[in-house]
Amino acid sequence: MRINPRLATIFLFFAVITLSGCAPKVKLFGEPSPLQQYTLQGDGDDKILLINIHGVIDNKPSRGWLSSRPGMVQQVVTRLDAAREDDAIRSVLLVIDSPGGGVTASDVIQHELARYKKDTGNKVVALFMDIAASGGYYIATAADGIVAHPSTVTGSIGTVFIRPQVSGLMDKIGVEAIVTKSGAHKDMGSPFREETEEEQALFQTMIDTMNNRFQTLVQESRKLSQTQASLFADARILTANQALEAGLVDRIGYMEDALRMVEEKAGIENPRVVAYRESSFPNESVYNNMETRTADSAALINISLAEFLAVPRTGFYYLWAPEYVR
Repeated sequence: MRINPRLATIFLFFAVITLSGCAPKVKLFGEPSPLQQYTLQGDGDDKILLINIHGVIDNKPSRGWLSSRPGMVQQVVTRLDAAREDDAIRSVLLVIDSPGGGVTASDVIQHELARYKKDTGNKVVALFMDIAASGGYYIATAADGIVAHPSTVTGSIGTVFIRPQVSGLMDKIGVEAIVTKSGAHKDMGSPFREETEEEQALFQTMIDTMNNRFQTLVQESRKLSQTQASLFADARILTANQALEAGLVDRIGYMEDALRMVEEKAGIENPRVVAYRESSFPNESVYNNMETRTADSAALINISLAEFLAVPRTGFYYLWAPEYVR
């Protein structure tokens, strides 16, 4: 059998750096290091902290084949804790590009932002990028102002319970799951059998409860009329202009408009925009607020199979699912 020399070289490289004590100084596992503050723009005394809410909102660490990184909840909380120690930080700018995510993770981040505002008296402004839907919008209810890009998709203010269903496939291949349970509903939501009408009703009650919390939070935080609330009560997605009409955003614009809103809300001029992360990046700007390590110290492999397949875990979500399960 003929062996591909290129594949052999790659295999040999990984074997050497994994097993050899003389391996090159390349960090495979992306060990965490203390956060440092980096300036993205400006040189004023007053600071704006930029925090990314990017991707699916989850509380669990993202685990790749040879590396892992903290979950979004941990990343946001550690940055807010660091900001509390710097009196020069006068405001937070959330840059949100997310279809949403877990109910609890979304709620925790929203709560931590509200707590940060209460502790410091600082303002929070949100800037919506491509998508700020469902849990992405839930987080933004902690903001004192919201700017959406002209092309932003937002809304999807609702709750969904996602679970697999494989009973039909099991019937076709002649496989069954034997379940011994302590109560009639102990295995409700099982992927191995169809749900009963009673179980569907129980799930619907849970979803309605979570959704009522979401809808109420949006109406109260945005001070909306019933007419405005009716424009998104069915959990539809909205364009930036539709969101503006429904009172879900304050302004349509770009990064400079969001920064201007921060200055207005915080009462500051010519602020410095900063970010917390592990390493600096060349040619960085407010659009280059990467929060991972640089190439020379990054993990070589950081690909999560679940992220690659985009298959969510069973659970309750504030999530625009079509954007995620693609």
